[in-house]
Amino acid sequence: MLTFKASGEIRAYFKSKSERIGLVPTMGALHYGHLSLVRKACAENDYVVVSVYINPTQFNHQIDFESYPSNPSSDMALLNPFSDKIIFYTPDHKDLYPGEIQSNSYDFGSITAHMEGLFRPSHFNGVATVIEALFRNIQPQKAYFGEKDFQQLQMIRNLSVKKQMAVSIVGCPTIREKDGLAMSSRNLLLSLEQRKAAPIIYATLQDLNKNYLKSDVSLMSRYFKEKVEKSCLKVEYFFVASIDDLIPTSKLELNKKYRFFVAVYAGKTRLVDTVELDRI
Repeated sequence: MLTFKASGEIRAYFKSKSERIGLVPTMGALHYGHLSLVRKACAENDYVVVSVYINPTQFNHQIDFESYPSNPSSDMALLNPFSDKIIFYTPDHKDLYPGEIQSNSYDFGSITAHMEGLFRPSHFNGVATVIEALFRNIQPQKAYFGEKDFQQLQMIRNLSVKKQMAVSIVGCPTIREKDGLAMSSRNLLLSLEQRKAAPIIYATLQDLNKNYLKSDVSLMSRYFKEKVEKSCLKVEYFFVASIDDLIPTSKLELNKKYRFFVAVYAGKTRLVDTVELDRI
């Protein structure tokens, strides 16, 4: 497995080559959800750059940044089955922030105005700053992101278009534990009690998906909160938003596609999930 700490070294390595390059940006603490992205990227590219960088500007609270799990040796071990195709890239701050560690300002309209954008005001500017730097530095043909962070995925698609980057954005299905909990690096921070309770998030979204025609959005929100908060969890938000513009709605229209978007706290650990409404 090739390892680099500077994007210049990666560019130099590929300078005289014409291989297809895929990019899987991560913040480390890799799990099988990440591995599903890597597997797809390896199937579609000659080399795959897996970046590991915990980006300080996308955190709203310093304690969240400082407590984010990190285990590079475990990450490399998980990637080992793909080692002949993997470039393991662990940049320092200077490689992505040549000047101050400060995010750029972007306007993605309604895509980032609600859900995470409402509750984490600077989050998407931070994410977009690093993704733009990675795209410019690595120059991949394709980049891979999970649908668990669907709002982020749509923002990155918009970023690629706005900045006229020749990067195809590939969205990949959410990978879940056997009990339904969406895989996330933050799951490592859950206590035994919290981990036992967390699957109720997805289970309740499934219940709503089976029965949503019998309810309006306000009733669905109330049902979600009542079910999830019977345990040690606390709902931060529940929205139903149009897939096209990510604008939350209080009333479902027949010819539109929607997703549930939720954020739930387990103690200080924040869990997000999203599921498309089944209109059939």
